[in-house]
Amino acid sequence: MAKIGFIGTGIMGKPMAENLQKAGHQLFLSTHHDPAPADLLAAGAIALASPKEVAQEAEFIIVMVPDTPHVEDVLFRSAGIAEGVGPNKIVIDMSSISPSATKTFADKIKATGADYLDAPVSGGEVGAKAATLSIMVGGSEQAFERALPLFQAMGKNITRVGGNGDGQTAKVANQIIVALNIQAVAEALLFAARNGADPAKVREALMGGFAGSKILEVHGERMIKGTFDPGFRISLHQKDLNLALSGARELGLNLPNTANAQQVFSTCAAIGGSNWDHSALIKGLEHMANFSIREE
Repeated sequence: MAKIGFIGTGIMGKPMAENLQKAGHQLFLSTHHDPAPADLLAAGAIALASPKEVAQEAEFIIVMVPDTPHVEDVLFRSAGIAEGVGPNKIVIDMSSISPSATKTFADKIKATGADYLDAPVSGGEVGAKAATLSIMVGGSEQAFERALPLFQAMGKNITRVGGNGDGQTAKVANQIIVALNIQAVAEALLFAARNGADPAKVREALMGGFAGSKILEVHGERMIKGTFDPGFRISLHQKDLNLALSGARELGLNLPNTANAQQVFSTCAAIGGSNWDHSALIKGLEHMANFSIREE
């Protein structure tokens, strides 16, 4: 059994923490920003007042919060994680944040004697609940091997990509691919429906061919049914594409299709959809076309 601090028990973090509990690990939770979930406490988690206290008690400290500034705050604020870590401890950031900021955070944490892994995930709420997340890890081989049993309790496809920052780079690449696939499926279903075909039947036909994909299977169904309760919010995917586009500018790259997908997400946000699931990108296209593939 490992002693694990877990900070960030939201849509993704809470089921990840539950799976660590099911694997027999002891959890420590911070109540600095939000109350600790009652069911985690009922299952044996211990609530502490600050990230510093969590870091003092735990061997591994997992962070799962929305964006780069939130990670920085949890790590380095007064009574933050950095004040409670030292040798033999590992900080594991499983949020999706800036690769360049990650390298800076890692250096500062390692200066305390602790180690640092960036380990963002893919698979959404469904994968978090089922413990089937893909986990992309950046950091030392030694720290990765120590943390591997924790990752195995939360995910299935676990890859050490390279050094600190490389896990976050892989996650940004993942989010580019996911966004462009969502847009491709949305455009295809919109085209089919506007041309008079049944989009559900078109999706069924495409599932058996080279166009078949997880996005077509899961998000295509959501688009047809109009079920856009968030597994992964549009606002968070916008954040990730901002990381891609700002990183591309730093590298002198042009990512035109990524930029286009971001514009469609921005259309969704403009019509009140920031908190829709990212499969609702189709609603941005429908808004521009003044046509819906569903009867609404």
